[in-house]
Amino acid sequence: MTAFGGYMNPGVSYNPSRKFGNPAPLGLCAFGLTTFVLCVANVRARSLTNPHVVVGLAYFYGGFVQILAGMWEMVLENTFGATAFASFGGFWLSYAAIETDSFGIVSSFGDDISSLNAALGLYLISWFIFTFGLVLCTVRSTVAFFSLFLTLDLAFLLLGVGHFYPDAAGDPHKGATIAGGVFGLMSAFLAFHNAFAGLATKENSLFVVRAIPMPWNPILKKSTKEH
Repeated sequence: MTAFGGYMNPGVSYNPSRKFGNPAPLGLCAFGLTTFVLCVANVRARSLTNPHVVVGLAYFYGGFVQILAGMWEMVLENTFGATAFASFGGFWLSYAAIETDSFGIVSSFGDDISSLNAALGLYLISWFIFTFGLVLCTVRSTVAFFSLFLTLDLAFLLLGVGHFYPDAAGDPHKGATIAGGVFGLMSAFLAFHNAFAGLATKENSLFVVRAIPMPWNPILKKSTKEH
């Protein structure tokens, strides 16, 4: 299926072949809220530096609920939506596992902080590579949809770089981590924007989001004008 705003942003035509509710707003909210909480810690808002508050969300909302949304997208024959939601649901579950002591992932490195940072950097860069592929699948979509994946990709890149170049104490590079957090917050708010576009209709809201096609997508631009 074409990865465009009509399936993640129902301001454009949304016509699945089966009668089924649109799971995209649920998946977007699960992603956006969990990302927001983590990135607030990354940018050290209100002197918050401990990200463990996000673990519960990462397991149950960003992880489990987002995977459910991905499977429901598969029922709607939306391969892109299923791949994105289920994969990032897996990301949040894996992140929560890293942050959970009983899994023993961090403790397995012992006092070797250098190796731990290298491993976490590789982990984040791997997600940067994966997300870059999704970015390429959205360049002919809507501005908000493309921007969501682009800012997320930059967040993964900067957070990964932060672990590759830690400070003298072994903590991730402060500047790169904060920058990654900023891009993560942008991605979170764009997810909320796209989710609202899927929830708000003329019947239930005074505000309805209209999708803005990327300038080189004449097909979507035509569809937007018709709707």
